[in-house]
Amino acid sequence: MNLPDCHVRASAAASTLPLHVLGRDGLAAWRAAQPPEVAAWRDAHAFEAAPGSCLVLPGADGGAAGGMIGVRDPLDPCAYAYAARALPAGDWLPAGGLPADAVRALQLGWGLGSYDFHRYRKRRPVRARLALADPDAEALDVLAACTRVRDLVNTPTQDMGPEELEAVARGIAAAHGADFESIVGDALLALNFPAIHAVGRASHRAPRLLVLRWGEAAHPHVAIVGKGVCFDTGGLDLKPADGMRNMKKDMGGAAHAIALAELLMARRLPLRITLLVPAVENAIGPDAFRPGEIISTRTGASVEIDNTDAEGRVILGDALAYAGELSPDVLLDFATLTGAARIALGPDLPALFSNDDALAQAWLDAGARVRDPLWRMPLWRPYLRYLTSKVADLANAGSKMAGSVTAALYLERFVPAGTPWAHLDTYAWNDSDRPCRPAGGEALGLRAAFDMLKARATPPA
Repeated sequence: MNLPDCHVRASAAASTLPLHVLGRDGLAAWRAAQPPEVAAWRDAHAFEAAPGSCLVLPGADGGAAGGMIGVRDPLDPCAYAYAARALPAGDWLPAGGLPADAVRALQLGWGLGSYDFHRYRKRRPVRARLALADPDAEALDVLAACTRVRDLVNTPTQDMGPEELEAVARGIAAAHGADFESIVGDALLALNFPAIHAVGRASHRAPRLLVLRWGEAAHPHVAIVGKGVCFDTGGLDLKPADGMRNMKKDMGGAAHAIALAELLMARRLPLRITLLVPAVENAIGPDAFRPGEIISTRTGASVEIDNTDAEGRVILGDALAYAGELSPDVLLDFATLTGAARIALGPDLPALFSNDDALAQAWLDAGARVRDPLWRMPLWRPYLRYLTSKVADLANAGSKMAGSVTAALYLERFVPAGTPWAHLDTYAWNDSDRPCRPAGGEALGLRAAFDMLKARATPPA
């Protein structure tokens, strides 16, 4: 995993540079406590501690004697991310009694800002390092999970097809002592996963269902499902070139699900985890599934294929049905499912759907706590009319109206009644470079999901 090398232990206080983290409201008090020459330097540069601003304090030898960064929300990791590349080389130690929760946010944000995907080119180093005598272990694990998502999504399909995605999940299972199996190719038909097989059968890379199991039977059972379309041409309903360009990211839901399961195991939370990833390539070939076909599903419901580019929901249906058979206490799924969610909420705000108000609120509250926001969207069941088929139990698409809602309603059709379920329609991508969000793969809603499940695993005393 491409974990940023940005956290170091301070070998000696004299080797570190003080980093002053300031908001506009604290700047005057800080200035008043400084020697006259430091206050004069700040005044000369008109440093106002605006978010995203940085000022290096000069030393007598011409080097840096310290630095100042402006932050609006000290608990938002992204508030600090720019500092990793804005500050000059050296080991930087937070100064001025920064609270522990803010130091954890700083640690995570510094790592997110240091990220660089360099599998196919020379690494772009970060010379400014965060010096912490005792780095927070959980923050390191959360950073590793976010990095896992970014690395998986950024890797092109030539090196991240269904088999390679399986190898990643299998390696994670081995590292944490989890059970793992993969149901591949025609075995999907034999074991009643016909929808996964139908979508992936045209590719020379066999479709599969990845299954990871971990934890003790006595612990709360969390089932996590991730959409693993390793490349999406759109199938016979072919995408245009600009729509296909970044479709290596269509396994972003699987990346989130895998990273979340890995994080829960790394933290050894008292949960029982079942991870399910249907991994396919939606390819064009002589055996590609066709518009108008009627395919079988694990529940026995028949589905008319209105559009082969609405394939993610088709494979997720089989996986959700299987998850429901296991009677989990909570069922979560992650998917790069609809462009409609991006039109409604933009790239940074995942759309949350749930059949359980308490579960939805818990995820939203966790997102607010850790500054990993989501937005709840309605399961407006009257829109099931848009999935009506005259020849099958339902259609996989059928209208341009309320696209993210109808996709979620399709998924709900495969969740057993009474199972608390939440679905996250996430973009998993940054279109441009920003300090906390480099262009490419991105983890959205992952930190919130972990915080929510951590609270579930640790009931209040």
